[in-house]
Amino acid sequence: MAIKIYKPTSAGRRGMTGHDFSGLTRKAPERALLEPLSSKGGRSHGRISVRFRGGGHKRQYRVIDFRRDKFGVPGRVAAIEYDPNRTARIALIVYADGDKRYIVAPNGVRVGDPISSGPTAEIRPGNALPLRAIPLGTQIHAIELKPGRGAQLVRSAGTSAQLMAKEGAYAQVRLPSGEVRRILLENLAAIGQVGNVEHGNVKLGKAGRKRWMGFRPHVRGSAMDPASHPHGGGEGKAPIGLPGPKTPWGKPALGFRTRRRKDTDKFIVRRRQIKRR
Repeated sequence: MAIKIYKPTSAGRRGMTGHDFSGLTRKAPERALLEPLSSKGGRSHGRISVRFRGGGHKRQYRVIDFRRDKFGVPGRVAAIEYDPNRTARIALIVYADGDKRYIVAPNGVRVGDPISSGPTAEIRPGNALPLRAIPLGTQIHAIELKPGRGAQLVRSAGTSAQLMAKEGAYAQVRLPSGEVRRILLENLAAIGQVGNVEHGNVKLGKAGRKRWMGFRPHVRGSAMDPASHPHGGGEGKAPIGLPGPKTPWGKPALGFRTRRRKDTDKFIVRRRQIKRR
């Protein structure tokens, strides 16, 4: 999909871009695949657990088939639709037995294309196969971490991973972050790159578009008083100072490693690339 550039009719429109939605083939979603979605406003049990969340446009959740467990049943792409809950587009698949399911739409998939899943599926965009059956060097997305649990990795717009090697019961997969991780060969993955690759080039242009997404203004710690944030207080514009940047609750921040999953360290072959500031 191409990027639509708006004319500078106002300060908010100047520099604003958006999707032209030319690749969508259907506006109304499949009603049987909708579920209610209530907004929590960043609150748990009435208390704010995630700051700067709230509001946003009312949405309905589209039930996505991340398990891809219809082995051996051929299907076809019936429509490419917009999903307000994710950056990628979704594809409505109609299977030969009449079942309808949504999947994350891969790049290049069109209405009428065949879709299937299972060890014997063809190597083509959108098909889901075990990593054991996928050739080395193939671009993949929607990758499982545990067999049958459903895809958890590489699901956002424009992303893809690459199958690097197979050794024993595991495959080595290079993720979009640059991390190389060992994943069981029995786990499913979809072929190709996630669609809507231009998503990262969209400029919101005004604060209102961020509010529609459910994000409230983010207040800098340095703009607060010292009782509300470790960075607050002082005369004029004060630096963060030593011993370094902190969270509002006094924990180290901005580059401090917070990973606690020691039990999965054995699956990481190479750490992700750390972006230097």
